Amino acid sequence: MIKKITTLLLFSFSLSCFSQEIVLTSFGTGFTKPVCIKHAGDSRLFVVEQDGIIKILTDSGTTLNTAFLNIDNLVGSTGNEQGLLGLAFHPSYATNGLFYVNYTNNAGDTVIAKYQVSSNPNVADTASAEILLTISQPYSNHNGGNIAFGPDGYLYIGTGDGGSGGDPNNNAQNGNSMLGKMLRIDVDSASPYGIPNDNPFVNDGNTLDEIWFVGLRNPWRFSFDKQNGDMWIGDVGQSAIEEIDHIPNGISGLNFGWRCYEGSATYNDTGCSNASNYVFPVAEYNQGGNPYKCAITGGYVYRGTNFSNLNGLYLFADYCSGEIATYNPTTNTQDFFGSFNTYISTFGEDQNGELYVAGLYDGIIYKIEDTTVSVADEIAAKISVHPNPTKGFVFLESSTHTIKKVEILNLLGKKVTTIYSKNKIDLRSFENGIYFFKIYTDTKEILVKKIIKK
Repeated sequence: MIKKITTLLLFSFSLSCFSQEIVLTSFGTGFTKPVCIKHAGDSRLFVVEQDGIIKILTDSGTTLNTAFLNIDNLVGSTGNEQGLLGLAFHPSYATNGLFYVNYTNNAGDTVIAKYQVSSNPNVADTASAEILLTISQPYSNHNGGNIAFGPDGYLYIGTGDGGSGGDPNNNAQNGNSMLGKMLRIDVDSASPYGIPNDNPFVNDGNTLDEIWFVGLRNPWRFSFDKQNGDMWIGDVGQSAIEEIDHIPNGISGLNFGWRCYEGSATYNDTGCSNASNYVFPVAEYNQGGNPYKCAITGGYVYRGTNFSNLNGLYLFADYCSGEIATYNPTTNTQDFFGSFNTYISTFGEDQNGELYVAGLYDGIIYKIEDTTVSVADEIAAKISVHPNPTKGFVFLESSTHTIKKVEILNLLGKKVTTIYSKNKIDLRSFENGIYFFKIYTDTKEILVKKIIKK
């Protein structure tokens, strides 16, 4: 277990108008191996614990005492990639109360099951369970685990190649296997499910009707861009390359190449066709280095409203290095930033598009905050913060705004104190170092200013 969490990340952007500063703020604590974070169209976050429990985290950062769902007795988690791995709420959850989970059972096989909420909106009805699909798993690893409803209202299921190493059974390229695929099913038209008419391999005798994409190794986390419906997949590599796949909304039938290719590099081309038949990642990175990278944790395209500098960027992480990174689809560039020293198991998105990550072993849900301050923002805010650096007092002056409160964060992103309705702040008792003033005004504007105490 990691003993110390470094939660502030500083890095320089290539643009001269601002420097980027990202903080991971502790939002909820006390979870046991959190692996998935989802919302149900309201302010609550549902945190999935690998052993088989789903808990509710309120918008104030409080965890409800009673679990939303506890299926620990059904979940087999003897392997470190097994367990309760995925959660998806039906698009009409507000009216029908249906949700879906992805877990490995006590035999180690993947199960997709449907549940319904009880009369208590914070507790599920365990008796409502209905198994939709069971997929045999030959090994304990590479189970995929993510499920999500697309903008078309269908349920997408990411499956790993079945495990071991190098896909020894060549499942990912086998159209008659559900392993190493992206599946797409209709949970509304039939029982236990139907096949959408526009699935790409319907009535293809060589490929199962449920299959949407072929040739994935272990798509641990995928997501849909809430603005345009594009799919983003973080596919975990074998021993050299981690990959990011970007699929425009509505595109189907793609083959991402595993095990013929790992990323864009040849891995095992026995029986493989011409390279033009495969789709290569829009971005990839190498394993190794310092800090050591080993496995991508796919994330989301940021579509929140609080941090405009992140808008349109795809955020992801590396599980081993603890680094958070961005990929810019406009410039086709990716940027890795310093390690947060925690094993990031998953990203989560709330109803407003703000992003979170989970630390697997520290059990903390962190909120991603971008404390970038642009020159334009400072001018617009018309708030003077001086002197900086300071040996003691800091003065906040504005002819257009009233300061309602100032949150002071230390270099680890931890809130030290909150000061209300004061324009003179005393830092004489603070240790020398870097602090961040998060200034809230009467017009609900927020200005973040880096302060140096000497």
